[in-house]
Amino acid sequence: MMSDEATGTVIRVDQDRCVGAGMCALTAPAVFTQDDDGFSEVIPGREDGGGDPMVKEAVRACPVQAISTESP
Repeated sequence: MMSDEATGTVIRVDQDRCVGAGMCALTAPAVFTQDDDGFSEVIPGREDGGGDPMVKEAVRACPVQAISTESP
């Protein structure tokens, strides 16, 4: 999970749903990466990641809808 202080957006990757397709990391590499097992995660320390315009594209690109964004 990650929070964007400027917009209040929270980005989540559902680890139970993620299959490691890597579309999020390809689409928004400044926000997402893959762990040692190949599953997606939000890059630690990227609290401003919700402001990246590619996050919405990464949400749409996920083949199993493992990524969500929400406002608190």
